[in-house]
Amino acid sequence: MTMIFAHRGFSGYYPENTMLAFQKVAEETVADGIELDVQMTKDGELVIMHDETLDRTTNGTGNLRDYTLEELKMLSVGVNIKGILPRQTIPTMREYFEWLRTTNLITNIELKTSIYPYPGIEEKLVALVHEYGVEDQVWYSSFNHYTIKRIKELEPEANCGLLIEDWIVNSADYCVSQGAATLNARTSFGLMPGLGDELHAQGVKLQIWTPNDAETMQKLIDNGVDVLITNFPDIAAKVTGRVK
Repeated sequence: MTMIFAHRGFSGYYPENTMLAFQKVAEETVADGIELDVQMTKDGELVIMHDETLDRTTNGTGNLRDYTLEELKMLSVGVNIKGILPRQTIPTMREYFEWLRTTNLITNIELKTSIYPYPGIEEKLVALVHEYGVEDQVWYSSFNHYTIKRIKELEPEANCGLLIEDWIVNSADYCVSQGAATLNARTSFGLMPGLGDELHAQGVKLQIWTPNDAETMQKLIDNGVDVLITNFPDIAAKVTGRVK
């Protein structure tokens, strides 16, 4: 059965990449997992945020990497969301893992190293995964395939996915050559006829971001997609027949 991952948590209704959005996945959906993004602070702490800058989702400005964790914790997250919700702050990976191990959810962690490489982020993340004992609940992904190479060096058995922005030829061969378990691509690529079969023939699975309507989700399922990464896991649950 096609798996459902909540994109940045239950971000269709709650502030993305916040503990509230993550907790609501467990409380209000039947999703199999969560997709989130990790970056590194000025003082070397791992925190969860998609953008390299603070401006879109917080009441701060500038680059996240220029702030310490203490400074970042003073900011509020979700200022771009309408409605009255409890104040949220930027979560740390420690906070997230402490919660994750109380659940059965899988987490696809995207390392945001394409713009800023964040030297040492791979080592820090793998060490935290081991510290909290969540090895079986964590998958890794990145647009920076050197990051995935480093993760595989640190953790040869890690489940890793190659994120791609563009259309690539012989994608299955490339994934196998890099030791990747999955190809993680945008919706348009996932709709390419025969892509699922091509990848599955070489033991590679297909994760697609970010389909948010039922019609597109069904087309992707019909094309052999293994994981739907969506802002609306509730819609995906209906499409996959898990709920009526």
